[in-house]
Amino acid sequence: MAPPVITEIVTVLTNGIKEASPWVLAAYSLLALYILAQLFYVFLVIVAPTPRDILRSETTYKHIEDNGSTSHAKPLPYWKSTFDKRKKAARDKGDLSRSDFGIEDAEVFISLVVPAFNEENRLGTMLREAVEYMQKEYGQAKFGATANGNLRHGRKDVKDQSDGHLGSDSHSMEKELTGWEVLIVSDGSKDKTVDTALEFARSLDTESAGLIRVASLVENRGKGGAVTHGMRHVRGKYVLFADADGASKFEDLGKLVREIKKIEDNNGRGVAVGSRAHLVGSEEVVKRSFLRNLLMHSFHLLLWILTPPATAAIRDTQCGFKLFSRPALPYIIPYMHSESWIFDVEMLMLAESASIPVAEVPIGWHEVQGSKLNVLWDSLGMAWDLFILRAAWAMGVYRRT
Repeated sequence: MAPPVITEIVTVLTNGIKEASPWVLAAYSLLALYILAQLFYVFLVIVAPTPRDILRSETTYKHIEDNGSTSHAKPLPYWKSTFDKRKKAARDKGDLSRSDFGIEDAEVFISLVVPAFNEENRLGTMLREAVEYMQKEYGQAKFGATANGNLRHGRKDVKDQSDGHLGSDSHSMEKELTGWEVLIVSDGSKDKTVDTALEFARSLDTESAGLIRVASLVENRGKGGAVTHGMRHVRGKYVLFADADGASKFEDLGKLVREIKKIEDNNGRGVAVGSRAHLVGSEEVVKRSFLRNLLMHSFHLLLWILTPPATAAIRDTQCGFKLFSRPALPYIIPYMHSESWIFDVEMLMLAESASIPVAEVPIGWHEVQGSKLNVLWDSLGMAWDLFILRAAWAMGVYRRT
């Protein structure tokens, strides 16, 4: 006599689903869900983006020498190599629980990463504003700095005041790293982006010119790929990435520095997100097309649905003006997968999963002509990328290793 379960299966196959008992129907439903989940996992493995390998030439940079000539290609610093060595040493000793392996000490106070794809027409203006501000506020690396990171060039008796400006006090001073650097990542540019960056550096004084570094990706990766690449090779205590169009008011960097210092955890980890959310009702936004505003609000709704709570609470995830503390980088950059417009969201989700504090900071912003964003198609692409990104992390296709 056949077992009851065989009898039930034969009954379903012979007489149809109406003849099956409830528990067999439940078993079939679970089996179907399991098969669908496995098929969906395979689908994600196929479609989820995997960044291409980094070429040797992409780990080098050029800058302007003291005599005004362009340097030969030099190796970029790479903090992750030291991080990986420490991680491997801990694993070799059997320490599988540790996650904080430290990172190389910073050499300057602020690093600016600028992703640039065919930006010969807009890059110069943005760099001029950025360098003028950083030189004024953070000076060269040999000078002292204040508690909020601001500095007056050549002064060593400065302190942070309640309004964020600097005052002088010979009895109260926190010595801290100073100085700045700029790393421009040409994302497979076909125009004169690299030449524009180097010519700008050549226009500066000798000491400042050497602080402008230009790295070139052989093929276009996308904005996210260029930003991630640049952030692997920074030397700053704080790392800002900013769009090459100069739409963000650069002097608002001071706001981000002050806010990130307020929220940093005991390990010095923190992220400050420049935000345009306060401008939603402004003329700049209202006068946009109905389609653009509709897509903006739809994307915000999708973010709220698909992302974890802290990320969903960020009102402007896409502003190209974000500041990271150096200790936060190892918890975010090595695990990045997205190289498209949606990469900001992955950064914020990784920060949230590592319990890194995040502050959203209102900044000044204005529309700049020459955007490469196709409002309709890129918005649809971002929605698709967000769905795949969230699913890949949720299903274990992506994971921290």
